[in-house]
Amino acid sequence: MDAIEVLTNLDQIHGYFQPIFSADAHTVIAYEISGQLQIEGQQINLKDFVNNEDIPEEYRIDMEHKILHAALVKIDEIAPELDIYIPSNPNVLMQDFGESHFNIIQQYIREEDFHRIVLVVSEHRFLGDIHKLHHALRYFTTYGVKIAVQEVGAESHLEHIALLSPQILKVNTRDLNYDSWSAQSDMISAIGGLAYKIGANLLFEGIETVYQLQFAWKNGGRYYQGPYLANPAITFVEKDILKERFKEECQQFITSEKKMLETQYFELKKLREELEAIIHRVKPSSDSISHLEHLAQLLDHYSFRLYICNEDGFQLSPNIMRIDGKWELQPRAINKNWSWRPYFLQTIIKMRNDQSGEISELYRDIETGEITRTFSIAINEHEYLFVDLSYDYLYEHSIFR
Repeated sequence: MDAIEVLTNLDQIHGYFQPIFSADAHTVIAYEISGQLQIEGQQINLKDFVNNEDIPEEYRIDMEHKILHAALVKIDEIAPELDIYIPSNPNVLMQDFGESHFNIIQQYIREEDFHRIVLVVSEHRFLGDIHKLHHALRYFTTYGVKIAVQEVGAESHLEHIALLSPQILKVNTRDLNYDSWSAQSDMISAIGGLAYKIGANLLFEGIETVYQLQFAWKNGGRYYQGPYLANPAITFVEKDILKERFKEECQQFITSEKKMLETQYFELKKLREELEAIIHRVKPSSDSISHLEHLAQLLDHYSFRLYICNEDGFQLSPNIMRIDGKWELQPRAINKNWSWRPYFLQTIIKMRNDQSGEISELYRDIETGEITRTFSIAINEHEYLFVDLSYDYLYEHSIFR
């Protein structure tokens, strides 16, 4: 349906409501409103119309206002403890700095209940000055309105999101590219890290399968939304409608995750013991490159690179690196300093005080791009050995997640 057909049928707009469920209570905690046009038995979602920058602005402003009226007129039918998510095109919102949206909300919701409102915007769709959007949203938040940033993903500017200080970050599972899963996983980790630092909750929307629900659960999603759970409708559902199903599925997720984590725990424990035994036998140090080369041969199945640093992060030995199946010396690495790396000094302190080896979390190696973990251990009073583990070994032993 083209824009003219939409504009000539504005009297057919109906407010729709899609439930949002929580991971902790397994119940409906909010509804997100949307507008749909009903013409000749067809239901047309108006989201694309509102976000189409080719349509004149005044038409899109009018559309957002009509959707707000059509949905909020039914606000009294929503349980008072539930939030109401209101999506808005930020370019439309900023035509009057949100004043008209605020005035419409005031018509239906008492000021003391503004804490139930969650204003949803997409930061990367905004074409203006992000600081002006920030100031407009701050006005809403002074009344208790919460902010959600939607479509968080590859196109997002994380510094802009942090500036807007949202309480919710919305990730659409439909946008996840399963063909480039490694890069996708890195992106989700970055979003999760940002959410943790700014005190925001993750909401995964567009969930269509139990596997996407499990992915959302596994990646720190507190809130869930999508066809697998409930479609948008003009009526409301019972708050506990999926409580039992959620509980059963969540228990399956927990059982599966615990099994995986226990397997990983024992594999990492076994690996740590094996590496410590080999290293204690060889007794490597920066004074003996031959000992380090011998150690590399013994670690051929485990590692692709090893080197020695002091406690301040200065490299004392060459890299011993496996290239095309052969171990090679890289003297240029001597005297480089690695204290800037995340957790480097923290790991040094831990090794020095615990007198045991440490295996890092997964990360992507800067030089090779390979997914790796690093095993590190004190080899004498002032020197620390670092062993970068190969992805093949991690994958083979189920310690790559």
